[in-house]
Amino acid sequence: MNRRFVFIYGLIFVGFFVLLARLFDIMVLKHDKFVKKSENQRLAEVDVQVRRGIILDRLGRRLAVNLEDNSVYLDKTNYNESDKRLQEVSGIIGVSFEELSAQVRGKKNFVWLKRKIPIEETDKLQEMRLSGIGLTAEPKRYYSLGYMAAHVIGFVNIDNRGLEGVEAVYDKELVEQGGKYTVEKDARGNTFYNTNENERTGSTITLTIDQGLQYIVEKELDDAMEKWHAAAATAIMMDPYTGEILALSNRPTFDLNSPGKYGPAARRNRAITDFYEPGSTFKIVTATGALEENLTRPDEKIDCLMGAIEVGGKRIKDAHPHGVLTFMEVIQKSSNVGTIKLAMRLGKQRLYSYIRNYGFGEKSGIDLPGEVSGRLRKPERWSGVSIGCIPIGQEVAVTPLQMVTAYSIVANGGYKVSPSVVKEIVMADGKAYSVKKKYDGTEQVISKKTIDILKKAFTMVTEEGGTATFARVEGNLVAGKTGTAQIYDRAQGGYSHPDFISSFVGFVPADKPVFSIIVVVWKPRGAIYGGVVAGPVFKNIATKALTYLNVPKEEKLKSTTLVVENESIGKKQHN
Repeated sequence: MNRRFVFIYGLIFVGFFVLLARLFDIMVLKHDKFVKKSENQRLAEVDVQVRRGIILDRLGRRLAVNLEDNSVYLDKTNYNESDKRLQEVSGIIGVSFEELSAQVRGKKNFVWLKRKIPIEETDKLQEMRLSGIGLTAEPKRYYSLGYMAAHVIGFVNIDNRGLEGVEAVYDKELVEQGGKYTVEKDARGNTFYNTNENERTGSTITLTIDQGLQYIVEKELDDAMEKWHAAAATAIMMDPYTGEILALSNRPTFDLNSPGKYGPAARRNRAITDFYEPGSTFKIVTATGALEENLTRPDEKIDCLMGAIEVGGKRIKDAHPHGVLTFMEVIQKSSNVGTIKLAMRLGKQRLYSYIRNYGFGEKSGIDLPGEVSGRLRKPERWSGVSIGCIPIGQEVAVTPLQMVTAYSIVANGGYKVSPSVVKEIVMADGKAYSVKKKYDGTEQVISKKTIDILKKAFTMVTEEGGTATFARVEGNLVAGKTGTAQIYDRAQGGYSHPDFISSFVGFVPADKPVFSIIVVVWKPRGAIYGGVVAGPVFKNIATKALTYLNVPKEEKLKSTTLVVENESIGKKQHN
């Protein structure tokens, strides 16, 4: 019996000794190794998208924010479910069983099964309590305006990286302080995800866009598209003194919350990516050059040859024949003949320099992706007929943004400005800074004397006898210019007869402009002239915008009687 007790106690002693030795090995000798292993089993670094900074309009109203959506993932280190259970998951999340099976057999231990699933799918998966298949919260971008300002704001991909618009251009600023997140798992491998103090957001971006003005522009473009059965349309509203874009809209458009449902044509920002032959709105260049070079005066009488002139063997006509017109009437009635005669005095080199002076032929530098420079050939590449075509907006192509920027130069007194859509960026630490521009409104490129004449001439365009009486705004003088241009058909090798681009660009009030607006309508049906198609759209936008901004009506509208000092003859000219 004593031997048995000794043997049993000996076994117990040896067992305790082995156990103590093992505990010493685990807790002392290999302590760090097992602690690290334990943390690896309990904690995981999941590549969850960073939380983007929000986007606001100029008055602080939220345009792009973050919501929480759940994503379902597979952690193969804890996965021990059957194919039957995997088929159930397939039916819930709408991903094929074959695709899920391939994920299970893959080399990666952590894989996404489906990103950002609806709440009903989340509830069903939580009820199943599957091992190795878990849910984690991810930020999802949400755009409160939907369709509105879609081409300015832009959108992100499934990983919350910017693809278009401000979201793309300022992607770094919007996510610069984000990062990966550490998540905690339970014994079954389910993940607990909580936003915590380590989660940070990117910078907040304030746009120059005003949500109220944007709504006005969007609504009027929709009405114009319906009325004229047009192929496309664009409208831009700009602060002429700063270049800030107050509203920008294109048709067709798309919903920012589901951009994948729309084709490239709907997502294209025509305001900066589509160039077109502008027609008569381009006459601003010749008028400016002739006045700046003292080659004409407001009351000079110009023989418009009853509406036809031959240049380089090509006969160019006016829409309506005119005899003798003053310089002011040439602009008011949009005479091609009178404009071409003035351009011939300038010559192609000086004409080209004034074209460039207005910024045509180069990108404006706006902080949006995809801008094009238009089309402008150097004078040495002009043909014999170019001196007749270019002054009236043919053989040259511009973007709507370039054109409204050019008229903003006249509106603000002759100073160059750079268009922009971002007003301010506020970093996570509270530091704010503005976007640097190429031109800040201090470089004067047109003299005040010329500006005064141009404003009066463009105001006459909207008065009785002008081409844009439908653009008049009750209580405020409107200065602007119409454009009606045939679309060049490459297939036919000439200009299309049924297809035109109708436009109107101007500013209001004419003496102290609050904003500049351009309206461009592609391929309208039922009418073609810019004053008829685009002019009323301008009027409706301007009227509602002036009310929205509480701009008072002028008590008494000024006439267009012009008094200027003409240095060349040393006396005052009246018209």
